[in-house]
Amino acid sequence: MGNANGGAGRSARCIALVGPYMSGKTTLLEAILHRTGAISRQGTITDANTVGDASQEARAHGMSTELNTADVEFLGDRYTFVDCPGSIEFQSEAEAVLAAADAAIVVTEPDPKRVPALQVILKQLEKRGLPHFLFLNKIDSFDTPVREILPMLQPASPKPLVLRQVPIWENGIATGFVDLALERAFIYREHAPSEMIEMPATVADREKSARFEMLEKLADYDDELMEQLLSDIAPPRDRIFDDLARELKEGLICPVLVGSAANGNGILRLLKAIRHEAPFVEETAKRLGLAGQASAAHVIKTAYTSHGGKLSLARVLTGTLEEGDTVTGNGTEGRIAGVLSLMGQEAKKRGPAKAGDTVALARLEKVKTGETLTTGAKIEQLGAAEPPPPVLGVAISLKERKDEVKLTSALAKAMEEDISLKLDHVHDTHQMVLWGQGEMHLRVTLERLKRKSGIEAVTQPRQLPYRETIRKSTTIRARHRKQSGGHGQFGDVVLEIAPLAHGEGFRFEEKIHGGVVPRQFIPSVEIGVKDYLQTGPLGFPVVDVAVTLTDGSYHTVDSSDMAFRQAGRLAMSEGMPKCQPVLLEPIMHVKITVPSDATSRINALISQRRGQILGFDAREGWIGWDVVEARMPEAEIQDLIVELRSATSGVGTFTARFDHLAELTGRLADQVLAGQKQAAE
Repeated sequence: MGNANGGAGRSARCIALVGPYMSGKTTLLEAILHRTGAISRQGTITDANTVGDASQEARAHGMSTELNTADVEFLGDRYTFVDCPGSIEFQSEAEAVLAAADAAIVVTEPDPKRVPALQVILKQLEKRGLPHFLFLNKIDSFDTPVREILPMLQPASPKPLVLRQVPIWENGIATGFVDLALERAFIYREHAPSEMIEMPATVADREKSARFEMLEKLADYDDELMEQLLSDIAPPRDRIFDDLARELKEGLICPVLVGSAANGNGILRLLKAIRHEAPFVEETAKRLGLAGQASAAHVIKTAYTSHGGKLSLARVLTGTLEEGDTVTGNGTEGRIAGVLSLMGQEAKKRGPAKAGDTVALARLEKVKTGETLTTGAKIEQLGAAEPPPPVLGVAISLKERKDEVKLTSALAKAMEEDISLKLDHVHDTHQMVLWGQGEMHLRVTLERLKRKSGIEAVTQPRQLPYRETIRKSTTIRARHRKQSGGHGQFGDVVLEIAPLAHGEGFRFEEKIHGGVVPRQFIPSVEIGVKDYLQTGPLGFPVVDVAVTLTDGSYHTVDSSDMAFRQAGRLAMSEGMPKCQPVLLEPIMHVKITVPSDATSRINALISQRRGQILGFDAREGWIGWDVVEARMPEAEIQDLIVELRSATSGVGTFTARFDHLAELTGRLADQVLAGQKQAAE
């Protein structure tokens, strides 16, 4: 681990590593740790020995499933790098990090197919106003010249992509690069600093044109530089570096660097760019409106450890925090039981945390991810991390009923650690449904639950909220009579049962004449009717039914509320099967957001799943994306996300809300009824 006391004159910076799935973020973190001397040997994902992705779940699946942090020192300055998952199913992990980071490195492969996934990341950064670099990783696998790649990637970025380096090629292999700001050429050395060389003649012309393009883009925001270019005056090198730093901090440009994290190439140049150009925490606090606060910290992650209890990973933005301090958040308060530094999964106790430090605060039991904490007067929150709407749900249960309380507690902790999880207790189906961002997200959650709590949950498809109604009317008389010594029970009713229009619900009326059913017993008849309607003749709750009490009789001694309640229920159970009951399925209004090149496939997918396309339009503010609106049966969207992600390289998503109930007949209805009958046996 880097020296926590190095760079004493300057505050530590927090840099988020973000980017599409499998772009190499964790490998880049490993390369940075190795290059800065924080670790002696660079690990690999294949060998499962990296500092990041150290959890069992991440290593089992070969992908980041939660964020990881690591502290390093470089040329006397201190940094915390936060490696954020790239899969869209785990991207909500980055939300709170981006709120408090100084800058981000967006890691991507030089592949045009990555543009939609890159857009999703860059939109997050744009929303937060976070300065960011683009690191074109895996330069050793480039098939396309950088000059052609950048125009392909530009639609993903609302900011101009400003190329800072051009590769040097030999026999189709990238052997080094030219730094366009320095006007110097370097040859790569594997897992070692690059070596400066004379500018190769083969790249000299390309360097001149690429450098001029870079300066032109910088000059768009600097009139003096523009005048120098128009007058063929070579701008001072210091002026170029100052422009690069200023325009990055002001969110005007996105600098682009190249390299290979796996081989350790381009790492030193990337670190130097961050050191010279990335903002410090003082500028970040000013951008966030926190400048001048006595103390403020933003919670970017919550974690429960087996020995240390609850840890709140927080970025200190102003002031100092130390053990024993009492902090207040968004209506919460807690006393810091300890301040720790994190290196991957390992936590070490440390001294007070100053502005710029990213640390774990122990035992803040009521504090949540996304809260802004202070030791002084309550301050305005930076904005809680907003999880995306859930897209996949599974019903969970336990083999051992004795673990139910333990499961509830474990799930509550899991939802604190991962804000994109949601738990529903469904009254109609008596199921506990866990909602998440996709198949892998839920799988990892349950694996983590088993590892941390020893609870093995059983999953099954969630039951859908089917309903039933009737097509015909009937009149039925039912009498409840019971005599067993002492007072008996007597209730006699005549009910008219009739269908209502879709969406009208339930209506109960009475048309009693002559007191044949005393008024005090009429509410009990209605209760009995409602009792029955919870489970109709097909086995589902009944809707859109009108029931009218028209006649009946009573006994002066034996009639009671309970007797008339039973009579009402009995009348419904005998009458409803005669009313031609029919099954109703929920229809949802669905909004699907996808890259435009996938829209035709999604339209076909909707039709295959019994959906009705309502229309589609360009997604506002997103180049090359569409929003498709449709009505689809809820049964057809249960696993829609799996096929949707497959058709959109992992970036498509949807939201759904209930629209109406529709009759379901034929083979599909028979399957539903057979399943319901089997479940009831």
